[in-house]
Amino acid sequence: MTSTGPKTLFEKIWETHRIDTGTSGAGLVAIDRVFLHERTGAAALKSMAAAGRPVRDPARVFAVMDHIVDTRIGRGDGTLMEGGSAFITETRAAAKAAGITLFDVNDPDQGITHVISPELGIVLPGVTLVAPDSHTCTQGALGALAWGIGSSEAEHAMATGTLRIEKPKTMRVTFTGQLAAGVTAKDMALALIAAHGAGGGAGHAVEFAGEAVEALDIEARMTLCNMATEFSAMAGFIAPDAKTFEYLAGRRYAPANFDDPYWQTLSTDEGATFDTEIVIDAGSLAPMVSWGTSPQHSMPIDGAVPQGPERAHQYIDLAPGAAMLGTPIDVAFVGSCTNARLSDLRRAAALVKGHKVADTIKKAMVVPGSSSVKRAAEAEGLDTIFTEAGFEWRASGCSLCFFAGGERFPEGSRTISSTNRNFEGRQGPGIRTHIASPETVIASAVAGVIADPRELAKESAQ
Repeated sequence: MTSTGPKTLFEKIWETHRIDTGTSGAGLVAIDRVFLHERTGAAALKSMAAAGRPVRDPARVFAVMDHIVDTRIGRGDGTLMEGGSAFITETRAAAKAAGITLFDVNDPDQGITHVISPELGIVLPGVTLVAPDSHTCTQGALGALAWGIGSSEAEHAMATGTLRIEKPKTMRVTFTGQLAAGVTAKDMALALIAAHGAGGGAGHAVEFAGEAVEALDIEARMTLCNMATEFSAMAGFIAPDAKTFEYLAGRRYAPANFDDPYWQTLSTDEGATFDTEIVIDAGSLAPMVSWGTSPQHSMPIDGAVPQGPERAHQYIDLAPGAAMLGTPIDVAFVGSCTNARLSDLRRAAALVKGHKVADTIKKAMVVPGSSSVKRAAEAEGLDTIFTEAGFEWRASGCSLCFFAGGERFPEGSRTISSTNRNFEGRQGPGIRTHIASPETVIASAVAGVIADPRELAKESAQ
């Protein structure tokens, strides 16, 4: 039954896509887009073919090489991961057989799933989009309902154009006020998770709202929504506005215009209620950095490490009460589906320009989020700024954020990283990861220790 009265954005998308609702509360919903990558794509497509089930609508299904592919310049099908080439070649063959669109290793549009889908206008306001990747929620920044699924669910979605899912509860996280200089969308997300726990959004579809969210550009909104899965939310999203439609205008898979009144209905009605409400004063936030084994183990950069699980302290090798500022690091990494878009690289380059990576740093690296981002950054000379500072400039991909047994950092390194997870082993065996904004990564690389980006910005302005 369709609800009456004021509705949340989630309810509008849900009701538009709902086919039926079971007695258990699960709903059969229409799926508009499916996105695969080479780590799981071949398995799903081959399983469907073996069962004699074709892809119902190949025009709605896309695949990309992003997880196993190396980020080395000049890469091909060969990878440093043992057996990794098979993921690539089998996905290529399966995608061709299924008739779906594939962005291959050296395709001009190759990149991380959640970066290229917005770039190409594949994700649009009000659509449902699924992919076998937990960070699919990134794409909710465009006003879509996007979430991660398993391979078997991907098969079902491709074969039927539907999925049966439990209807989540609704949550609104409102960031009031304005961010201070040097504080970013990444810091907003880490502050939320630190305050309310990595399980704080469990069972909910989370809408981000408020003055500070509206002030973010679209790529920063993607960073915020990307971290919704670290909050255990089913999805994270932001109501589309003029910035959204301007961002999408002219992109390959986007409509010629957004004049249809439908697009203007995609917002939460005044008076609509949520199951849970959280309000955060954006003006009170500082640059954040993680210290333990979960994004909820995050703190303001100028604070002291809090008391936490013993295992977390053992992993990160920092005792309660230790200052985060001044902690020596070995590796600085800017990349991932969280913070490797062009705007991220522009801010990082502006901060590092005229500076050098500290001599004590073993490896400093920038991995663009897509081949398109890489080309645009090079056209602006950002790659030269990074390499002159001492960073290695790479091709796009997930491999140094998501360790799959191939590319790796030096054994035992402490890393400051713009990625989304600081789980044990996330960036390789024995690697201790601190997650933070690209600005914090840059400041720390220059200092050789975890450093406050606001201080480097002041120094650069003098």
